[in-house]
Amino acid sequence: MKMKTALLSASAIALLTGPVFAQELTVVSWGGALQEAQTKAFMKPYAETTGTKIVQDTWSGELAKLRAMVDSGNVVWDAVDVDPQTGAIACEQGLLEPIGSEEVFQALDLVEGALLDCAVGTSTYATILAFKKDAFADGPKSLVDIFDTARFPGKRSFRKSPVDTLEAALLADGVAPTEIYSVLSTPEGVDRAFAKLDTIKDDIVWWEAGAQPAQLLMSGEVAMALAWNGRIADVNANENADLGIAWSNQIRGFDMWTIPVGAKNGDAARDFILTTLQPATNAEISKYIAYGPTVVAAADSIDAETLENLPSAPQNSEGALAQDGAFWAKNGDALNAKFSAWIAR
Repeated sequence: MKMKTALLSASAIALLTGPVFAQELTVVSWGGALQEAQTKAFMKPYAETTGTKIVQDTWSGELAKLRAMVDSGNVVWDAVDVDPQTGAIACEQGLLEPIGSEEVFQALDLVEGALLDCAVGTSTYATILAFKKDAFADGPKSLVDIFDTARFPGKRSFRKSPVDTLEAALLADGVAPTEIYSVLSTPEGVDRAFAKLDTIKDDIVWWEAGAQPAQLLMSGEVAMALAWNGRIADVNANENADLGIAWSNQIRGFDMWTIPVGAKNGDAARDFILTTLQPATNAEISKYIAYGPTVVAAADSIDAETLENLPSAPQNSEGALAQDGAFWAKNGDALNAKFSAWIAR
């Protein structure tokens, strides 16, 4: 369900929070096309409006790095972009300040799943199946086609993580999207997912950074890959890659802002985050990357042609699965260990 509370106006936010500007704010994201889009849509306008110097850093979700900062009391990051599972795990481990309990965030009209206890979504993306159009006479139509080596031969690439990989395996094995996490919560379900992965293990090339799937596809090293849709849209637009996207059975997630425990500019980070959740500003992200907004009203500011290429478009949403960050917070350590052991075999 969508949150039913009314969207706060900018003036209402100002009354609740007051203007809180820092001389310098360190904002951390995932690099690449996403961070470039966030810079244009969010960071540059905020810096120009407030006079705040925004320093940027990148990461790949390495919680050990964040944990070391928090444990040492030397937190140099103020606002950090996470995916749902990383946010849920970091919150569970006490590395992030509460966000969901703040009245001002609770009052935002956000799409389902965009508000967690320690994180608030600023854009929605999808893990999709990307493929070389010239590799197949009749290309794949669904994410689960990555398991069909008979119809679609060749190497295929997955993220070197159980996240998305295990969900994709169960989807390909016939589990309905609504049942994925209940099945994956059982030992039998986990074994079923790895058994499905066993059927194509010899054909898998693993990737660890978001730019790699497009590079692997463009070089011809793989014929298809599970990838973040924004990365594929970016190389198609800017490098004439002409890669195809199969949207059906997409695994949908969020880019979510968080504030580390002990952040030196936590109040200013909240102010920055709130500006990215005003409808007109939230809609800006879709101008620069094929990610959708999280504020319901923001969709009204996006033109129809752009909206059609976003993960949230109705025609792209058949069989979509929403990532369950809470599941990964509870089961991530055990499944990561099992996944690493499986890869090593």
